[in-house]
Amino acid sequence: MIEIWLNPACSKCRTAVSELDAAGKDYVVRRYLDTPPTVAELEDVLARLALEPWDIARTADAGKLGLALPAKDEEHRGEWLELMSTEPKLIQRPIITASDGTTVVGRDAASVAKVIDAG
Repeated sequence: MIEIWLNPACSKCRTAVSELDAAGKDYVVRRYLDTPPTVAELEDVLARLALEPWDIARTADAGKLGLALPAKDEEHRGEWLELMSTEPKLIQRPIITASDGTTVVGRDAASVAKVIDAG
């Protein structure tokens, strides 16, 4: 089963869902703004992506939300995770995970195809 973290107002999310539908894939939708990921869930996703929290952050949105972002370093990594868990609008979208653990930030067709092929 594929899981997709999405914001239904996001065009990239809607495109990813359309691609999953066209491929005939079963998937579970998580509206991550309604049910924000925990720090542990973020850690898991980041490990599968081999990225750091700031790599999947929508940093340009921080100002709109009135948030000051921590430094992008290991010392402040925990602060990033807590902030992204409490302010999920900072998380890049969509994040898609296939049943085999393949995980992508599905903002382009190639990334979504990678999960479709794995799922």
